[in-house]
Amino acid sequence: MSLDLIPRSAYNEDHAAFRESVRRFLQDEVAPNAQQWAEDGIVPKSIWPKAGALGMLCPTVPEEYGGLGLDFGYNAIVDEESAYYGRATTGFSLHSDIVVNYLIAYGSEEQKRKWLPLMVSGEVITAIAMTEPGTGSDLQGMRTTAKKDGNHYVINGSKTYITNGQNADLVLVCCKTDTEVQPAWKGVSIVLVEAGSEGFEKGRNLDKIGMDEADTSELFFNDVRVPITNCLGEEGKGFIYLMSELPQERLSIAVSAQASAQRAFDDTVEFTRERKAFGKPVLDFQNTRFTLADLKTKLQVGWAHLDWAMARHLRGELTAEEGAAAKLWHTELQWEVMDKCLQLHGGAGYMNEYAIARAWRAARVTRIFGGTNEIMKELIGRKL
Repeated sequence: MSLDLIPRSAYNEDHAAFRESVRRFLQDEVAPNAQQWAEDGIVPKSIWPKAGALGMLCPTVPEEYGGLGLDFGYNAIVDEESAYYGRATTGFSLHSDIVVNYLIAYGSEEQKRKWLPLMVSGEVITAIAMTEPGTGSDLQGMRTTAKKDGNHYVINGSKTYITNGQNADLVLVCCKTDTEVQPAWKGVSIVLVEAGSEGFEKGRNLDKIGMDEADTSELFFNDVRVPITNCLGEEGKGFIYLMSELPQERLSIAVSAQASAQRAFDDTVEFTRERKAFGKPVLDFQNTRFTLADLKTKLQVGWAHLDWAMARHLRGELTAEEGAAAKLWHTELQWEVMDKCLQLHGGAGYMNEYAIARAWRAARVTRIFGGTNEIMKELIGRKL
């Protein structure tokens, strides 16, 4: 099965041509190496410039900064195809769908001209450091500080669960530039920190239960001095910036969740057609057909909703609660599909040599990152 067989309303012919080049890249460059990268716990930096040369990285960057000036639909295609053919490029979506938007929207002219061309080419890999050991979804509670000392900030604190943490050349660090102001969110700023800065250390590559190939790290800041000009946008506006960019981040998660769920379903249909029990294909049992029929129906609804959300986002109309709802619904669907499809694989489903086992493990985190699904319900509920 291919994603091409699913009727879509969000894309045009140019998108379709781009999808083909993305798919070839994944088949030629990623698929042969994915297992090794999973064992290594990291995707090598050498693959990034190859993706950049195809326009797969940060396609929304304006042409004046070395980008293609395209719409988010191109990002979504990279996300869909990567999720459908395996999640070995998880770091791409963080870099292209999330981090780059902050620089485009809030970066100074100097910051844009310095970093955006390098992000597009894959010469610079980025991360954003929000989560701390004691602070996850509650970003106002962060403890990392950036105190002024002359024309520099001095940053102290730590971050954890940071995607691209090992590979990152540039990190957007969320920190408190004012620890006294109330409410606390008014003290949050975003500061750019380059890898190699004195006092900035990358901790261990964390051992996860899924998404094995994605480097996820602890980061430590011990009296890290950076120029005041490294502040992204206005000081004290960081929390507002984070909230305004979250709808796209959550839509990106929803896109990947839907595509990976579709792949699990397609693989399971094929598996149950070939695997026999009591002398006939597992697919011939009513329970199997009914389970798959139910999942197919929900996937069909999911694609329609995703196209609706995408269209709204491309028009600049997707609200924070709609982004939260997309993340909530599609990741819950992803987990339902993964769990039921693993069950239909029987004992084989518990073996890592089968794609469903790896996909099931990788899917567990999507209801956690980007804000837990419990927080998504809270955000939606506040608007009732």
